[in-house]
Amino acid sequence: MTTKSIATIGAVLIALATLSSCANTIRGVGQDTANAVNATQGAGQRVARAAN
Repeated sequence: MTTKSIATIGAVLIALATLSSCANTIRGVGQDTANAVNATQGAGQRVARAAN
């Protein structure tokens, strides 16, 4: 294997690792957002019940 081939394979592996890290982060942000929405809705329902 030449140095150019090794460098290309290394760059591809680094790119794949970076992309998979981003996917995990984006998934985590989506879950956090969903949890925040659920918590806000739950608080609103408790306030509505307390007002009645």
